Amino acid sequence: MNTHQATFVRTSMIEGSAPPVAEGGIVHWLRENLFATPKDAVLTIVSLLALAWLVPPAIQWLFIDAAWTGGGRGVCATVAQGGSQPDGWSGACWAFVNAKLDQFAYGRYPLDERWRPTLVGILFVLFLIPMLIPKAPFKGINAILLFAVLPIISLILLPGGWFGLTYVETPLWGGLMVTLILSFVGIAVSLPLGILLALGRRSHMPVIKMLCTAFIELVRGIPLITVLFMASVMLPLFLPQGVTFDKFLRALIGVSFFASAYMAEVVRGGLQAIPKGQYEGADSLGLSFWQKMNLIVLPQALKLVIPGIVNTFIGLFKDTSLVSIIGMFDLLGIVRFNFTDANWASSVTPISGLIFAGFIFWLFCFGMSRYSGFMERVLDTAHKR
Repeated sequence: MNTHQATFVRTSMIEGSAPPVAEGGIVHWLRENLFATPKDAVLTIVSLLALAWLVPPAIQWLFIDAAWTGGGRGVCATVAQGGSQPDGWSGACWAFVNAKLDQFAYGRYPLDERWRPTLVGILFVLFLIPMLIPKAPFKGINAILLFAVLPIISLILLPGGWFGLTYVETPLWGGLMVTLILSFVGIAVSLPLGILLALGRRSHMPVIKMLCTAFIELVRGIPLITVLFMASVMLPLFLPQGVTFDKFLRALIGVSFFASAYMAEVVRGGLQAIPKGQYEGADSLGLSFWQKMNLIVLPQALKLVIPGIVNTFIGLFKDTSLVSIIGMFDLLGIVRFNFTDANWASSVTPISGLIFAGFIFWLFCFGMSRYSGFMERVLDTAHKR
């Protein structure tokens, strides 16, 4: 008797099963990131307790009990202090920030002429955004507009005195406008100058190497406040009689040179990280020194040190507040200057203004940091398949 062995062939794939609860979802994330070990669990619980203790009072002070509108110190002072708030009240005085917002942005720039820095700011944003988008076309034209055309427009509009525009002296400039101008000029000058200084320090020509090394070590060895003080107070003493420079221009030069010294060391670290074979390969192709640097070495070196470059930019942006030592009022300086306004004198006005200034600085620095991370991911092609 013949027997036939029954067989079965599946005609469709088995549907994928969901991962076990312990290996996926929120439970898995909590176990891996917050409660992986007893030590992690203790730190997580302590951190949550600290947040539960600190965050609600902070929200209460910053938003719920805050004074948002008003026209004087009365809205930010208690009845016992001559204001309208009940005794024992404590909250942020955002009415002060709202009333002084124009000064925080423009300083003491004349009201009728503030359209000029506003126009420059709009052009800056319009020219900058395409430069920050990797796939945006016409990068060359955009770079010319941002780094060549915009400075010329700014030089005409901001100080004035050209084409019938009223002249506005730089001591009247202030606020966020000064912070952004100092930062942009410092960044635009320090990166190329820092690259040249880094190449000079690695040069085989003794004189070039000695001069670049001396400049870098001298500038890095003194604080920025000393550089600004020297540029503002000591520099005029060495100039011929009747020759002087605008104080704001001195600050721009001092900040740019100071940042370029630090930038040079960041770039030098990237140059030293490039394998020797890259240099030898470029030489074997018969490339000149500048061709080798522009086409082979620098693109790789700058990609490696993006975090260091952006860190220098962030430090430069925050260090602009030191220009107050030479009588210039950046964002922080103009905020502190307005504390002297008797119409807004209260116990919560200073801390409210400082929190606002700190938030603006954090916003710009956090933006630069996030963009740095984005560019690192875009340029990280070494291990992509």
